[in-house]
Parts: sequence; structure tokens; C-alpha cells
Amino acid sequence: MKQLQGGILMSKVAVLVTDFVEDIEYTSPVEALKDAGHTVTTISPEGTETITGKHGTEIKVDKAINMVKPDDFDALLIPGGFSPDQLRSNEAFVAFTRHFLLADKPLFAICHGPQLFIQTGLVKGRELTSYTTVQPDLYYAGGLVKDEPVVIDHNLITSRTPDDIPAFNHAIVGALEA
Repeated sequence: MKQLQGGILMSKVAVLVTDFVEDIEYTSPVEALKDAGHTVTTISPEGTETITGKHGTEIKVDKAINMVKPDDFDALLIPGGFSPDQLRSNEAFVAFTRHFLLADKPLFAICHGPQLFIQTGLVKGRELTSYTTVQPDLYYAGGLVKDEPVVIDHNLITSRTPDDIPAFNHAIVGALEA
């Protein structure tokens, strides 16, 4: 799926969001990925609308979840906020995320983003981190939870809070350069 651009392979990255996403956990990683030359597609339940972040950022959505297939993408980003909790009740988003975990394709999540992993049933034995209140849920689902700015488990990269965004962005961009 990667495309050659100026001698460098560029990835297609899906971003799963809905209203009340944590603004900076969407805008900063997306900007870092685009600045590195990757193509980013923002995916939501409805697809053509504009969603609104927790702090009022309006985010243009590119596609609805029913218009895309996980095989069309090289990597997946799940920002935090209240968005992941809403998305995990929708089996289409759970199945999309499950695909990336099963295929060990690059999957990046910050803050509350790993909540979506719990619904997949694929947390057991994975090293990861998240926002403090999500960490017990991941632990009880069998995850090996670490309280570190960035945790890398194969192609799964997780982070805790907006304070960790610089390290998170560095890790996700670096993972796609490999």
C-alpha cells in the first residue's frame, strides 16, 4: 500500500474519530504524519460531516467507516478524548481496529485511544499504556500496562496524555520510516 514519493515510501494512515476527540491528540499527530509526507484519512461514523473536538476544534472528516477497508491503509491512529469510548460501541470500528492488531500493522493510540482495543479481545499479553483511568481496564483485559510516555510493542505504539505528544509523534513517524 505504501507509495513511493521522492525515493521514500509513504504510508496511508487511517484516523478513527468522532465528536469530543481530544483536539491536540488529533491535530498534532496528524500534522506530524502529514509533515513527514504520509497521507492521512479521517474516518468517522457518518463520514462527510465536520466533527468537533472537546475544545472546539472543527475537524473535516474524509470518509465514513462503511466506505473504507482496513486493507486500504498501512497504519491506524486512534486519538483520545471521549471519542474512543463512543466508537467502541460500533462493531465496524472494533473490527477495523481488530484487523490492525491481528495483522501487527502499525497502530498508534494515545490517552483514551486504547479503550477501543478492549472491545477487540486482543489486549492480553500486549505491552501498552494509556491515560491513568484507562490503565486498570487494560490491565483487567490482560494487558501489560506501563506508566511511560511511550510504549512500543512490535507495531503497537501507545502513549498516555497530551504531555507525551512530542515523544508519541517522534515514535509514530519513526515507525513508518522503518
